[in-house]
Amino acid sequence: MAARLEFETWVPFPLERVFRFFADPNNLPRIMPAETGTRIDRLKLITPSTAPVAPDHDATLAGVGTEIFTSFKLLPPLPFRATWIAVITEFEWEHHFADEQRRGPFRRWRHRHEFAAETRSGTPGTSVRDLIEYEAGFGAAGRIAERFFISRQLQRTFAHRQEVLASLLQQG
Repeated sequence: MAARLEFETWVPFPLERVFRFFADPNNLPRIMPAETGTRIDRLKLITPSTAPVAPDHDATLAGVGTEIFTSFKLLPPLPFRATWIAVITEFEWEHHFADEQRRGPFRRWRHRHEFAAETRSGTPGTSVRDLIEYEAGFGAAGRIAERFFISRQLQRTFAHRQEVLASLLQQG
């Protein structure tokens, strides 16, 4: 049975800037908790065909078909690393994109990133919404891991993203 999680945050930065930040897979290690040691091991980049022409900014954006090969520490602080291969399966400029796991720690993983311009308290910005559907696999052991570990780890990971996002966007 699939588990579903949803996370939402808002940042006082323009939609275009926030979308480009997330659509550049090179930023993934920057938004992950440091203790995971997340790194991109290989990238088969397919630039989105729908992006506005801005070659200096769009050269690293991941369009449909892009394959992202990452590795991370599955149980920090232990040194053992897990490999994760994700493929971009949807891309709509400045609205959303989705990635699905092709190989990794889950039986199934789908992550849809949604973006919308939104003004809060008179300040223009962008709302960022993450919709995740996953199955841990491994039968009863997977269900126990999901309940006591996986869901909590994902909550911590996305809380970290929300904490660091504005400062990373400020840095450029």
